[in-house]
Amino acid sequence: MRYSQLRAFHHVALHGGFSRAAEALFLTQPAVSEQVRRLEQDHDLLLFQRDRKQVVLTAAGERLFRFTKQYFETEAQIEDFLSESRAAIDGELRIIADSAHHLTDYLGQFRAAYPNITITVRSGNTNDVLDELRAYNAEIGIVGSPSPGKDMTLLDLGSARIVGFAARERVSDDLLSLSMSELQNHPLVFREKGSKTRQKLEDEARRAGITLNPAIVAEGREAVRELVASGAGIGFVSQAEFGRDDRIRQIPLEGVDLQMGESMIHLTQRADVRVIRAFMEFVARIRNETSV
Repeated sequence: MRYSQLRAFHHVALHGGFSRAAEALFLTQPAVSEQVRRLEQDHDLLLFQRDRKQVVLTAAGERLFRFTKQYFETEAQIEDFLSESRAAIDGELRIIADSAHHLTDYLGQFRAAYPNITITVRSGNTNDVLDELRAYNAEIGIVGSPSPGKDMTLLDLGSARIVGFAARERVSDDLLSLSMSELQNHPLVFREKGSKTRQKLEDEARRAGITLNPAIVAEGREAVRELVASGAGIGFVSQAEFGRDDRIRQIPLEGVDLQMGESMIHLTQRADVRVIRAFMEFVARIRNETSV
C-alpha cells in the first residue's frame, strides 16, 4: 500500500468521481485511475462500483473511506501543529443541529472573529447528528441528548421546558393549558422517530398510562411548524426553539415539567482539529461572559 494510492482513493471518494479527484490533486485522470486500480489489485478489494455516469463506494470502500478521513485529518493536524505560529485559522466547519436556534447567538460573532472559516449548517435529529459526527461528515453537532456517548465531548447549552403549540385560529383563547390526558382528544403532529422531544413526550405519556397516537408524523422541526400553522394539529417544541411566529401560539403542558436540554458536541478524538477547538473555545467563552 502506497501513500499515493490511498490519497487517490480518498479524493475519488471525497469528490465523487475520478475527474474531480484528478483536478483536486493536479493529476491526470488516468493517473488517478491507475493508483486506485493498483490499490484494489494489491489487496484484492473492489472499492468502487463503476459505470459511465458515476462511481459508487462499495461496502469495503465505505469502510476504507472512513479510515482515510481520519488518516488525512491527522495529517492536517500535524501540519497545523508544525505551523501553529500562523495567526489565521482557515478551513471548513460543518455543523449539524437538531435546531439552528441554539446557534444564533454564536455564529455571527464567530464569523467576525474567524472570517477565513467557511461554515455550513444543516438539520437532523439526534440520531442523524451522532451518525454524521462519527462518520466524519460534520465537525460540530447540536443535540438534545444529555449523554450522547463516551466518544463525544460535550458543552452544555442549557435547557428549556417542552410546550405544545397550535395555529391561533384552531384553538380558543381560553385554552390556557392541556393535560397529558387531554392531548388524546386532539390531532397531534409529531416529529420522526429519533426526535428527543417526541421521545420525552411519549415516555411521559407511558408513565401516565396514556397512549399518544400522532395524526401526522413529519421529518424535521420546520415541517412540523408549517403543518401546525396550517391547522393540522398540535405540535411540540422546547420554549427555546419556539421563536416568533404570529400564526401559532404556545400551549403549556399541565401537570408535567418536561425539560429539553441542548448540548454542543464533537468527537473527542477530533478535539485537536483547529476549527473544532476554535469554535468550542469561542462558544464556551461567550457563555461564560454572558453568565457573569
